[in-house]
Amino acid sequence: MSLYGRVGEWAFRRRSWLPVPLALVLVFVRWRDVDSAAVYLTGLGVVVLGLAIRFWAVLHIGTISRTRANRQGPLVRTGPYAWVRDPLYVGNWLIWTGFAVASALLWMVPVAWGIFAIQYGAIASWEEARLRGHYGAEYDAYARAVPRWIPRPPRTTGEPPAFAWRDALFSERGTLLAAAIMTALLLVKASLR
Repeated sequence: MSLYGRVGEWAFRRRSWLPVPLALVLVFVRWRDVDSAAVYLTGLGVVVLGLAIRFWAVLHIGTISRTRANRQGPLVRTGPYAWVRDPLYVGNWLIWTGFAVASALLWMVPVAWGIFAIQYGAIASWEEARLRGHYGAEYDAYARAVPRWIPRPPRTTGEPPAFAWRDALFSERGTLLAAAIMTALLLVKASLR
């Protein structure tokens, strides 16, 4: 395994807490912040979009997305997985972009993008190597047809799964709780200006 692959595996196993330093900066730093309710609300709108994309993805991939085990489910090619190969990470990118905007630290947006480009680039490379090893040519064909990050309308969306709303909500409970806490902290920060 390459160094980049090892970094991706390490980051994947720690992906829940890796954003904590970024969150602390967004909540506690006030240097060169922008005092605007519109900025805060715009940021929260981007967060909601990211959460919606994650929820849509979990409806299609199922609760296996939250596991840290090495088990593989079926290769999912429906819903957001027909648009991009990593919709959960696209959702995360939007969530953290939104929080950077809502924090009023607009200079942190490119910093957050850089952090997530490195983190999720490494994780996606590691995951794709695992998927190629498991699915072989089937995954190669999927990767050729579907872009990794930039959405492209699919040629076909396939059959949608039976939507398990309750399972998806349960699976996303940690993400929703973290987003609610971060939103509340940023609201307190905005009110103290």
